Formats: sequence, structure tokens, C-alpha cells
Amino acid sequence: MLKNYIKIAFRNLRRNKSYAIINTSGLAVGIAACLLLFLVIQFETSFDNFHQKKKNIYRVVSAFQTPAGLEYSSGVPFPVADALRIDYPQIKEVAAIYGSRNEQITIPGKDNEPPKKFKEATGVFFSEPQIFHLFDFKLLAGDIKTALSDPNTVLLTKETAEKYFGNGSYQDAVGKTITLSNKYPLKVTGIIDNVPSNTDFPLKVVISYSTLKSTSVGRNLSDWISVSSGANCYVLLSSDYSSAQFDASLKAFVKKYKPADYVKDGFTIQQLSEIHFDDRFGNFTGKTFSKDLITVLSIIGIFLLIIASVNFINLATAQAINRAKEVGVRKVMGSSRKQLLLQFMGETGMITFCSILIAVIIAALSLPLLNNLLEIKLSLSIFKTPQLVIFLVGAFVFVTVLSGLYPAFILSGFNPVTALKSRVAIKTGSGISLRRALVVLQFVIAQALIIGTLVVVNQMNYFRNADLGFNKEAMINVPLPGDSLSALKLDVLKSQLVQQPGIKNVSFSFASPSDNGGWSSDFRYDNAVKNSDFSASFKLADTAYFRTYNLQLIAGRMYLPGDTVKEFVVNETLVKKLGIHDPQEVIDKKLNFWDGRMVAPIVGVVKDFHSESLRDPIVPIVMSTWKRTYQVASLKIQPDKAKQILSSVEKLWNSTYPDFIFEYKFLDEKIADFYKQEAQLSQLYTIFAAIAIFISCLGLYGLISFMAVQRTKEVGIRKVLGASVQNIIYLFSKEFIILISIAFVIASAIAYYFMQKWLQGYAFRIDLSWWIFLIGGLLSLFIALITVSSQAIKAALANPVKNLRTE
Repeated sequence: MLKNYIKIAFRNLRRNKSYAIINTSGLAVGIAACLLLFLVIQFETSFDNFHQKKKNIYRVVSAFQTPAGLEYSSGVPFPVADALRIDYPQIKEVAAIYGSRNEQITIPGKDNEPPKKFKEATGVFFSEPQIFHLFDFKLLAGDIKTALSDPNTVLLTKETAEKYFGNGSYQDAVGKTITLSNKYPLKVTGIIDNVPSNTDFPLKVVISYSTLKSTSVGRNLSDWISVSSGANCYVLLSSDYSSAQFDASLKAFVKKYKPADYVKDGFTIQQLSEIHFDDRFGNFTGKTFSKDLITVLSIIGIFLLIIASVNFINLATAQAINRAKEVGVRKVMGSSRKQLLLQFMGETGMITFCSILIAVIIAALSLPLLNNLLEIKLSLSIFKTPQLVIFLVGAFVFVTVLSGLYPAFILSGFNPVTALKSRVAIKTGSGISLRRALVVLQFVIAQALIIGTLVVVNQMNYFRNADLGFNKEAMINVPLPGDSLSALKLDVLKSQLVQQPGIKNVSFSFASPSDNGGWSSDFRYDNAVKNSDFSASFKLADTAYFRTYNLQLIAGRMYLPGDTVKEFVVNETLVKKLGIHDPQEVIDKKLNFWDGRMVAPIVGVVKDFHSESLRDPIVPIVMSTWKRTYQVASLKIQPDKAKQILSSVEKLWNSTYPDFIFEYKFLDEKIADFYKQEAQLSQLYTIFAAIAIFISCLGLYGLISFMAVQRTKEVGIRKVLGASVQNIIYLFSKEFIILISIAFVIASAIAYYFMQKWLQGYAFRIDLSWWIFLIGGLLSLFIALITVSSQAIKAALANPVKNLRTE
């Protein structure tokens, strides 16, 4: 019996090749897109799941209470870890880890060879040994109990050891010495296995935590006020001490150790499983992936499967008339409805199975492009992603049932007498209504995706073209060495740089006007008794900073040149936050930071500029000189001479700082990195919107092809009676124009609601203009009309005499 079912199914599919090809193509593309989305979601939800104790691991984080609400930081003061060990003996483990950025590692050369220099943007950590008691990072060489117990010791990952010391045995690196920042020799005491890509701990170089005392960070190790986002503290709670108990007790912990003025700077805890998804605190990779985004991608994947399944339902019910006599004959010959159901579901299953095979091939070919776009490492291997088998089986069952059940019920339910008399068409009204509803559903999804994509793309264009309040064009940022000896060469370096042809301006500063990270602090204004109820962000730079970035003063003057803080320039937002309307009123008023350790008068007010991404509102800013903090050289250049300028600057750099790597980045590229995830997702949404409209139009093509065959005689009669080609095209198109218009109204309402909510996440955003919706609707209508017209024109140009004779 099964063999007979399969044989009949093959014959039917071979007889209706176009029907089978359209269904298989639509399902294959839809399943492939859904499969790729599944891989992305599975990867993003797998972060740090390989740690066996993950359910009981928490990060202690900071939450600052301000009048505007809570502000968050992943960091805590450095003494927190030791204090927790003393005050909470019930905590199983406490581990401190400090993530450092842009560190230079130098490897001594062999046999008079020059040393090898490496710049690690991320991956350098100072860690207590206890971090390996919490997390399952495997040690390949060395003793975990002693590897990080002494100062000036370091662990390397296998990949890093091979990069530093060659591709020989990684164990050969043990016992050798590397140098951090050209100042701190570190002995390699062990090798860690390469960390997986799905972790928020991108370990490369792990230095003993006690080494921090000898670095510039060491001065903060007993400071309970300052907070660095890189200073993280993790705890392992026992099963009999709940996270709720520990979290509630932290209020008393803060009061015990924080000065009275800082008790509003509270602590809370964050479970390890939440770190990858919570952008309030961030993580060491600098990348989070919100759960809302996972929901959106899941919905898109399901919708793409639904759109593909709708094609199957539409075409299957449309072809019901052609198979009516087959059903009638088989019922007369004794077939039961159950047997017919199994037959038609089997045909659906065969198409779905073939579609899944093709989908896997499409996904495999597309995977490198997706990995490159999202900068991740996805794999179609069932060994690396065992959930893949469950997904494919689930997709097979879901699509087969969704696509095949209704058509199977319709076909198997025909009355044999009516079917043999070819009168089934009389009873297909409800089927036609269903097909219309399904076409509307398809285009609601497709048009909502198109409109949403247009909104995201326009928001990205806004990011790229918005006035940031400073000049970012043709601006190069070069990181400066941080040691005191190198700082002595800054004046000489600057005088040489300004003499280079094509360099218009040169400025040294802590950071560019718009940059990640930085310092911020509350302060006292004009001899106030209490600190301000908001923090100000520092922009420490020389006087050339203003003309280099074209910053505009609106009151007072620029601060005078100097090596230390003597005068302040503030921005408009700080003045407004103080409740002052006239910027002139703050001139000559003093700002007091850190209880008198830094006091200076305000001498100017600068026009607001964006110091952070456009997701966030403009923050209060305080500007001044402070030479020893300068970390960046900003070079304003002539764009047409960029290559020659960079070559000459590199030569000058190598002669001035031979021990340090020369690197640079254009400021507009750095700012674009703020929105890298949005840019990646906008491309992803564009691709899936295109897939949705492709699958929908594929279904339209199948329906219009079927209609053209069914109405051959009608078209012939109309042409004989004088109907033009345009009349015939309109005859076929008018119904779909109405359906797509209905879908546009529904899709616009849905897209407006969700995109309005999405835009609320940005302090600076576009308005949802009507033209975005109109373009989305017209685009989908245009593509659909091309699809419909291609078959309508073919039918209209056919010889009516031949059509009537054939009928």
C-alpha cells in the first residue's frame, strides 16, 4: 500500500511539474531563511552555557540613583571582592577580573632579532585565580592552583601562544616571558584552551590580579568611590543561599563601605545567563543581543515559513478542480477518506522533504556570507549544533501539517458523484475566499517587513548624516603610548606633525569628541554644600581641540594652554542641568571635583555636541587640559592626500616611538561602529524582506498561471468580442490589486505600531513619515503586478481561435 501511495505521488508531481517546482522553490527558500535565523538565534542564546555552574554564577554590578532614574555600570569598586569574602562567608567563591583594552604585548626577539609587537584591542585580563573555580576554562598546561598566584605571571590561550611564539608546541611557551606595555615583564605559567566563540569572556592573555598593583590602575585598588566598567566581580552562590537574599543584603553592604555621600551608588546582581542580553550593563565583548531582538528574528522566521506554506495551500486548493475526477474515481473504487488524506499528506511530505534538502544546500552556501555580515561563527554541523536535527524534523512536521492538512481535507471530502460530473467548481466559493485571505496574509507579512526595513534603513541614514556638533570628516585618530616617558615627547611629536604636508590641524586629548568610554563624576558648583545630582563627562584635551574639531563657543573663551587642570569649559547641557538659562551666568563660577582635589573656574560654554551615540541624549560635559591623560592624537587632513600623509606619519611615529605599534582609525569609521549592530540587522532585514516578497510573488505567479489555464476559453471569447490586451491584463490583475491594497492597510498599522516602539529606544530618531509607508506599499504592488502581468500578457496574446478550438 505504501509503495502504491509513493508511486501515485510521484506520478502526480511529475504530471504537475510547474506546481511542484513553485511549491518546492517557495518552501526551500522559506525553510533556508528560517534555518539561518535559527542558527543565529541558537548561537546568541548559547553564550556561556558551557559553564557547569552557570545557574549559580552572578555578577555584582553598580546601579546609580539619579533624578533622571537609574544609571548602570558592569563595574564595581576594586575593594568589593575582598570585602565580600569577609562579610559573606556563605558565598562559595568570589572572583575579581579586570578587562583592559588596547594593550601592547612585546615578545623578545631571538638571536639578535627585533622583538615582535602585538596590539590586543580586547582579550587582555587581570584575574584572580578563583575565576577558574567559577568558569570552565580548561587549562592545557600549568597548575591552576599556582598559575596566577604570584605577581607578574600570565596565562595565554593556545591560539595566542602560537601567535606569539610560533606554530610549534604551545607548551613551549610555558616559562617564557612577554612584556606588557613595554614596562611589565610577565612570566608565562600556563596555557588555556581556546575559548569558544559563544562566550562573553574573550580571553587571550590572563595576567595575575596582583600585578595590577604595579600598574597605573593600582592607585584605585582601595578606592570605594570610583567605578571602572572593566572591574568586574563574580560570585558563586550556594544552593541554600538564594540570589534574592544576597541582592537584598547589598544595601547594608553599601552603607557599611561607601562614604555617606555615595550610598545612592548601590549594588545589585545579574545572573550569568542574562549578561549577553542586557545592554544596560554590557560585557567584555562590547556586544549584547537583546531578547526582544531574538523574539523579532523568531517571528520573522515563523512568518517566512507561513508565507511559503500559504503558497502550497493556495495552489493545492486551486488545483482541486483538476483532481476532482481522480478523487471521484478512487472513491468509487473503494478508497476511504482516510486513505485519500494519507495520499495527499504524503505528497505534501515528499515536497517538504525535497524542499528541506534544497534548503540545507541553500543555507550551506549562504552561511559564509551570513557569518561575514554578522561577524560570528555559525556552523551547519550537527556535531557543533545538535539542535539542528530537532529543528529540521520540527520544520518538516510543521510545514507538512500546515501546508497539507487543509488541502487534503478539501480534496478527500469531494462527493464522488459530483466530482465525476465535473460540478465541483460550484462548491469552491469558500475555497476562493480562503485563498484571498491567505494572499492578504502573505502580503501583510511581506509589506510589514518591507516597511520595517525602510524605517531601519532611514534611521541608519540619519545616524550617518546627522549633525554631531563637530567636524568628523577627514579626521584620523592615532592612539598614543600611555607611559610617562612617551608623554615627554608629545610636544616634539606635535611640532613635527603640523609640519607634514596635508595635515591641517593636530590635537592631543583623552578621547575624540564622540567616543566609547571615558570619565564622569558629580561635582559641586559655585561653593555648593552638596554635590550635583547629576554627573559630568570629562573631555580632556589641549587648546587645539576646538579648532581641530570646529567646536563652537557660545559664551566666554577657551581655556588657556597648560599641562594640568586650571580652567573649565562646559557645554550647554550642563548649564541647563544647573537650572541656568543664560550661559553667561556660569562664567567665572567654580567647579569642585572629588572634594577639592580638582577645583577651577568656568571660563567658557561650548555649543552642545554628541559625545556618545545617538541612542543617548546629550550629556553634561566638562572640558579642560590635563596632559598626562592624553591617549589620542587627532589629525585633520586633506582627504585627497590620505595615503601619503599616513605613510609620512607612520615614519615619524616609528622614529619617535620605536617600541610602540603605529595604528590609526578614521573618526567616521569609529562613529559608524556605534551602530554596527543596527547596520548589520538592517542588511539582514532587507534580505528577509526580499525573501518574503519573492515567496509571495512566487505564489501569485502560480495562482495566476492556474487562473490563465482555467479561463482560457473566457479570454478567447473576450478577445473575439473586441477586448484589448490591456482589458485582459486588468481582468487578471484587479482582484490582486484589491487584495494587496487591503494587505497594505493592515501592514501599515502593524508596522507603525512596532516601528514606533523600536524608535523610542533612540534619543535622536527619524519621524515615521507617510512616504515611508507609501514607498513600501507601492514597491510590493509594483513587484506583484510585474508577476501577475507576465502571465496575464501571455494569456492575452494567445490566439483566441486556437484557445476556443482547444476548449
